[in-house]
Amino acid sequence: METSTDLGAFLRNRRARLRPEDAGLTPYPGRRRVPGLRREELALLAGVSVTYYTRLEQGHSANASDGVLDALARALRLSPDERAHLYDLARPSRVRRAPQLRPAKVRPATKHLIDAMPLVPAVVLDRGNDVLAWNALGHALLAGHLDPTSPDRPADRPNLTRLLFLDPHTRELHTRWDEDARTAVAALRLAVGRHPEDHRLARLVGELAIQSTEFAALWARHPVRDCTVGTKSFHHPLVGPLELDFESLPLSDGTTHRLLLHTPAPATPSAAALALLATTLTAPTGEPGRARAAGTAAGRGDGDGG
Repeated sequence: METSTDLGAFLRNRRARLRPEDAGLTPYPGRRRVPGLRREELALLAGVSVTYYTRLEQGHSANASDGVLDALARALRLSPDERAHLYDLARPSRVRRAPQLRPAKVRPATKHLIDAMPLVPAVVLDRGNDVLAWNALGHALLAGHLDPTSPDRPADRPNLTRLLFLDPHTRELHTRWDEDARTAVAALRLAVGRHPEDHRLARLVGELAIQSTEFAALWARHPVRDCTVGTKSFHHPLVGPLELDFESLPLSDGTTHRLLLHTPAPATPSAAALALLATTLTAPTGEPGRARAAGTAAGRGDGDGG
C-alpha cells in the first residue's frame, strides 16, 4: 500500500472533521476555503512549524518523533485506535517487509478446538478476514449457502468482508448492515496500516472499491476501529432473528489469525433460535441437514484477500 499517500489522506481527513472553535481557536476572518482546520491551525495546536507539518502531509514522516505524533494525535482528538493507525502510517519502515507467504493453514489443534464447541458458532480468520476454518454451526450461521469445505481450499476460501459487500445472501443476513459495513471497513483500514507489505490486502481493497460503490464511499472516509467485541443482529433464513454477542480473540500461535465466536444471552429467544439452528446441522440418518444443503455457488471468495 502507498503508506505516504495514506498518511496525508488520513491527516487531511481528520483535520477536516474539526472546527477551529472546537479546538479553542479563533477562526481567521473571511470565508474559509477548506472544511475544518487549516494546516496552520493544526500546526499551532500541535506545536510544530507549518513547513514541518506540510512535509508530514506529503508523506515525509520517516523521522517524525513520538512527541510530534502524540501532539498531532491530541490536536486531532484521535481515538486510541486512530492514534495507533497514525503511527503505522508514519512509520512504515518499522514494518518488516515479508515476502509473499504460502496460503495460510490452521493448526489441527485449532480445528479440533472449534469442532469441540458444537453449540458455539466459531470461525478462524486471517488478518484480511479470509475464513481459514469454521465449525458446523459457524458455517450454518454465517454462510450456510456456501460449500462447508471451501475454507480447506485456498482458492475457494470465503472472505467475510467480500461477502458482506458483494453477496446478497450475506447482506440479507445482517439486520444492521450499514453498521456492520462501517465496522468492517474500519477494521480493514487498521489491518492495511499495520501490514502495508501484504499485497493480498491491497488487492482486496482494490477489488471491493471497484465492485462496490458503498465500500468505496466508506473507504474514502478513512474510518479506523479495532472492533473485537460487540453485538450483531442477524435475520437467519432458517431460524429468524438472532441477537448475538461476538468476541474476536487472537490466537497465540505466532500468526495474525483470530478466533471469532458468537454467543446469545442465556434464556433468550436468540438462544432458542441458535439451538434450533444447531438441530438442523445433521439429520437423524447422519446426512447433512438442510442448513448445509442450501447451496454452494453464491458469494464464494476468490482466495486472494488476506
